[in-house]
Amino acid sequence: MMTNSNSSPKPLCVDLDGTLIATDSLWESILLLLRENFWLGFLLPWWLMKGKAYLKHQIAQYVTLDVATLPYRKNVLAFLQQEKQQGRTIILATAAHQSIAQAVASHLKIFDDIIASDIGTNMKGATKRDALKQRFGTYDYIGDSKADLPIFQAAEHAFLVTSNQGLLLKETPGIQAIFWNGVAIQTLFSAPTLTARIWLKTLRPHQWVKNILIFLPLVLSHEFLDFAKSVEVLVAFLAFSLVASSGYVLNDLLDLAADRTHPTKKNRPFASGILPIHYGPPLFVILISLSFSISWWWLSISFTGMVFLYLLMTVSYSFFFKQKMIVDVLILAGLFTHRILAGGIVITVPISSWLLAFSMFFFMSLAFLKRYIELLQLTDKKMITRRGYQINDIEMVASVGPTSGYLAVLVFALYINSETVAMLYHSPYLLWLVCPLLLYWITRVWFLAHRQQLLDDPVLFALKDGTSWFVIACISLFMLLAKFV
Repeated sequence: MMTNSNSSPKPLCVDLDGTLIATDSLWESILLLLRENFWLGFLLPWWLMKGKAYLKHQIAQYVTLDVATLPYRKNVLAFLQQEKQQGRTIILATAAHQSIAQAVASHLKIFDDIIASDIGTNMKGATKRDALKQRFGTYDYIGDSKADLPIFQAAEHAFLVTSNQGLLLKETPGIQAIFWNGVAIQTLFSAPTLTARIWLKTLRPHQWVKNILIFLPLVLSHEFLDFAKSVEVLVAFLAFSLVASSGYVLNDLLDLAADRTHPTKKNRPFASGILPIHYGPPLFVILISLSFSISWWWLSISFTGMVFLYLLMTVSYSFFFKQKMIVDVLILAGLFTHRILAGGIVITVPISSWLLAFSMFFFMSLAFLKRYIELLQLTDKKMITRRGYQINDIEMVASVGPTSGYLAVLVFALYINSETVAMLYHSPYLLWLVCPLLLYWITRVWFLAHRQQLLDDPVLFALKDGTSWFVIACISLFMLLAKFV
């Protein structure tokens, strides 16, 4: 932060969206509205036609933001608290609805007054400037966007929150000044710069490893040496990865408040405010469009239908089924199995009932493991946010989860004695060596979770865990030996 030593007795007025908080309260409210009552989303265009002030007022009648979880900018907040201690009058001047402004003021307890939007006035730009001039005459102002330019120009001192883009440093003998869009800046508050790495993190590419399941029918049918089919499955992997990322984007947008109270999820780009949430919907549409374009032009209509069904399942999960006990776990396990079915459609290979049964039980265990980890992380709360599980469900989850995993191993053991195995493998008895490895890995991850040494998604844990990679390598080796020896 760069400051000027001259103090000012003028009222210090601060904007909310993008300035005091690293997000936009209007977009937060819209997403909350869609999450709690999706059908009201169809009224948004009608409300907007009557003006932005009317839109904000109507949304405020249906939803209430949890202002305690909003990502406040620590450097701006610390400056306001310091000025308040020195007797400065602090004003929250925002285009957000007055109900949100009042809630923020009540939460922070540093503001002497608020100026905000109501049903007839959108307190933004020149409107906010005129309101400040009428009430205070002269004032100092902290803002962040070009919409604040009229307010900056009329302010005694301008304080800017920025990632240092578009700034001009002018030096004259004995004087150094910073200008932003022609406005002299008194103080700079730094904000994170949006980089390609942040965009990539939003897509959660580490989760794409789940889409490797699309290759499973190709491998188990022993057609992985067919170059044309391998290329088709690779293209299918790309299409599924893009549509999966669209689901992660939607999930992050709908889970903002819950993620901000989580020890690791609070660092996600949307939850932390590093990536503006109004970028989310366009990104969601772009990812879906790319996925459908690839699957439609390069693969088959049937596979495109599988991509659409996957999207439908993830959207319904994010909006509704995530909050339903047991159903959420079944859908998560079903999404894994869906990937395997899609891989079979790509290469026109029927998927055996053995593989489908193994997949459902195995991934149901991992889905329960994810809920078990979330329950362990509860402190003073009795229920996981936006989930159907309570803290006293933890013993039941710890019982059902490992049992599902062991049932998957049982299915695999029964599969070894089937006629299909005798036709595909030269030495099927070697597959028995896979069973203790699966039992070991499933039991181990549940033990680690119980000891609170596994604090995140099980798939992400496996990617970073050397023991998991060793188990995968051994299973692959035994299957290759069973095939070729």
